[in-house]
Amino acid sequence: MFVLASDGTPLDPCHPARARKLLAAGRAVVARHTPFVIRLKDRTAAELEVEGVEVSLDPGSRHTGISVFRAQEGTRYGLFGIQLDHRGGKIRDRLEARAGYRRCRRSRNLRYRAPRFANRRRPDGWLPPSLRHRVDTAMSWVQRLGRLAPVRAIHVETVQFDTHALAAGRPLEGVEYHHGTLHGYEAREYLLEKWGRSCAYCGASGVPLNIDHIQPRSRGGTDRISNLTVACVPCNQAKNSKPVTEFLTGHPAVLERVLAQAKTPLRDAAAVNTTRWALYDALAASGQTVLCGSGGRTKWNRHRTGAPKSHTLDALHVGELHHVASWPDRVLVVSASGRGSYCRTRTDMYGFPRLRLPRAKQIFGFQTGDLVRAIVPKGKHVGTHIGRVAVRTSGSHTVQTPTGPIKTSHKHLRLLQRADGYAYTIKKEEHRCAS
Repeated sequence: MFVLASDGTPLDPCHPARARKLLAAGRAVVARHTPFVIRLKDRTAAELEVEGVEVSLDPGSRHTGISVFRAQEGTRYGLFGIQLDHRGGKIRDRLEARAGYRRCRRSRNLRYRAPRFANRRRPDGWLPPSLRHRVDTAMSWVQRLGRLAPVRAIHVETVQFDTHALAAGRPLEGVEYHHGTLHGYEAREYLLEKWGRSCAYCGASGVPLNIDHIQPRSRGGTDRISNLTVACVPCNQAKNSKPVTEFLTGHPAVLERVLAQAKTPLRDAAAVNTTRWALYDALAASGQTVLCGSGGRTKWNRHRTGAPKSHTLDALHVGELHHVASWPDRVLVVSASGRGSYCRTRTDMYGFPRLRLPRAKQIFGFQTGDLVRAIVPKGKHVGTHIGRVAVRTSGSHTVQTPTGPIKTSHKHLRLLQRADGYAYTIKKEEHRCAS
């Protein structure tokens, strides 16, 4: 649990049992419901010794893993895990819908408004809104954690693959992690992602895959990444030292696909890498100590510690480390839901208004997105439920809970936390690793 001093200064997180004792003794009060934060009533930061924590991020296209941990001599102790779910896809869809409405209005027999594409200028470092959203939300949560805990350093995965090492086609001198047990991890992980973790020749998946040279080395082929693919053991042995054109003589469609895909980069990976560097620049500008890592090293660290695959555990394994002793049993899933819309109407498929919305956001003291506790005295949903509320002018609000929506009167609701643009749920983390 996050802990604040009486003056609001962040302190080292404590165990949930310790937080319950402080609350029961009246020495602390609840400062925030989700993530749960307590504030001490009788202690200031000057009276306590603060060690500090570190934060690591594993940025992704749809999800970003965030881990808060305590580091001691290369060993990490996971304290808190967050899975941040982005809504870049929804942003892209809404922008495309808006562009469609504008195109339709120009083509109708209405007042003509000339397109203004030539008037638009993109500043340096511009990102599409769907990608900028990923950077802004991740940066927002890093800043929020900085207000809840004494963050000493930030670890971020800046690239999924070390493209400098891939382009060289050989071990790079002077780069320590490319030698020994880590050497080759970057290339293997890149190829698995590029070829969909299936055999390039027969399409088999879920089987051991070998790295294969499209143009064999004995026929003048190189070790560059554009000449490598993945193949199952039977196909790899059958191909042997044959050129791919000879091996796939009877399968022209497969040959065309392999040759085309060999030269095609991972567009999704390139977009994610662009987002990650923009996030790194934002973190570096904040004044915090920022340390970088790569996706290959993260996977290598996770395999060494025996940790299962998840967004938060990937974040916990970013960067240089020797051992991971523990991690929390539960993960806070934070879904970006937005803060509503300025639009006071809903449109039909042609862009014309079909429904008018109330101008006041708060209805009977609640607004859509508030975290509430619903105490339903009778009916089908009798009991206590916690979730985000969707308000109605009639006063019959809807509460979204993990088990489904519940309709109840505003008289049965108790406010826990005002809407902040996110929806919160809790899920179990994978099994705990051995210390």
